[in-house]
Amino acid sequence: MRTPQVVVVMGVAGTGKTTIGPLLAARLGVPYAEGDDFHPQANIDKMSAGIPLDDSDRRPWLDAIGHWAHGRAGRGGVVSSSALKRSYRDRLRAAAPGIVFVHLTGDRKVIEDRMSDRQGHFMPTALLDSQFATLQPLQADEAGVAVDVGGSPEEITERAVKALEALPDTLPDTTE
Repeated sequence: MRTPQVVVVMGVAGTGKTTIGPLLAARLGVPYAEGDDFHPQANIDKMSAGIPLDDSDRRPWLDAIGHWAHGRAGRGGVVSSSALKRSYRDRLRAAAPGIVFVHLTGDRKVIEDRMSDRQGHFMPTALLDSQFATLQPLQADEAGVAVDVGGSPEEITERAVKALEALPDTLPDTTE
């Protein structure tokens, strides 16, 4: 399989970005970076308090992810990022042209149940509604695929790999 320059595993909280990202990176033979690690402490404190981030909070976080992705140019990598809005994805593409998105999608109830089961994460289930309200799914002119989160992590990863393999060799240029 050809490896896209960088794959961004995106979706609302609880879709499994942190689980699927490393599995996908292993399948592609590239490094993985956890998107949450790029948040400044102020963002983590805000989310921990149940306060949704606004666009100005997300800019330095997106820029840090974009910087990492740019540094992986020509070598590939997988990074997680909610990338909920088109403008956030545009910002990432501006930093690292050629990135491809894997949008993890699923039923709200399934995602909420998964969030309720996880331990020690700063993102409370209470913020899930704001995540869905903010979400702008991938558009036809964006390089990426949508993958349902039903099934085991291995099944989800396999669907992601197959969807990436089905992408055309010439991906749309959405950096303009």
